[in-house]
Amino acid sequence: MATRPVFLPMDFKESKLIKKIDVDFEWYPGFSISQKQKSIKSLHQKIKTRELGKKVLEISTKSPTDLGVELSAFNLKIQTKQEIYFTVESAFQSSKVFENGGPYDDLLLKGSREAKKDIRLKSSGKVIGFKYLNREFPSEPKTFFYNWLYVNALDKNKKLSKELLSYDSFTDIEFNPEKSINCQAEAAALYVSLSHKKLLTTALSSIKNFKEIVYSDRLYKSNKIEKKPDNPAKPDKIKQLDIFDSI
Repeated sequence: MATRPVFLPMDFKESKLIKKIDVDFEWYPGFSISQKQKSIKSLHQKIKTRELGKKVLEISTKSPTDLGVELSAFNLKIQTKQEIYFTVESAFQSSKVFENGGPYDDLLLKGSREAKKDIRLKSSGKVIGFKYLNREFPSEPKTFFYNWLYVNALDKNKKLSKELLSYDSFTDIEFNPEKSINCQAEAAALYVSLSHKKLLTTALSSIKNFKEIVYSDRLYKSNKIEKKPDNPAKPDKIKQLDIFDSI
């Protein structure tokens, strides 16, 4: 047996953005895709049995669906106006600032796996922040920069984001909460929730607004959103912060 979370985007009636529920399921050991997909099938069956989701999407390179594979941070592409491409994973790894080094900008244009396995990421001490295309981000909340980066990148991929909106629950078989912090399934659920609640445009209009909307305690503890984001403009008149034009 194993335990993995399922992330559920909340609709406009709920004050919360997402809900995380741990699910116990039968685990099939092994590193092959076939074994991973057996575990995914088992996990999704338990989710449906518990009525936690009608349409579940696995987001990882082991996903049985093309959409789930494409939405993996290892594959989700960011394109600049200069037509330079890199993945969310490479962008995330190259942005880490450590106690004893970083950010290692050369990782930005490396492949996802190569960037993640770079030895410097393990030998430079504790992560103390992030620096992405000359913008600095704090290390707290711990998932802030990763979720901000993933949601922005996803919104630039209109075909993928449109398909994503038809799902109501998300998993990542590779994500183990005991060993990892950031989760692409959580980020995807955030995107869907923000979209359903008509908060997406405002959240993406500035780094401050994203943090205010996604990480404010009122979204998790109160019965309603008590104050509006900093930018009072109507969603259709808010210009989204373009994070991919500085390279």
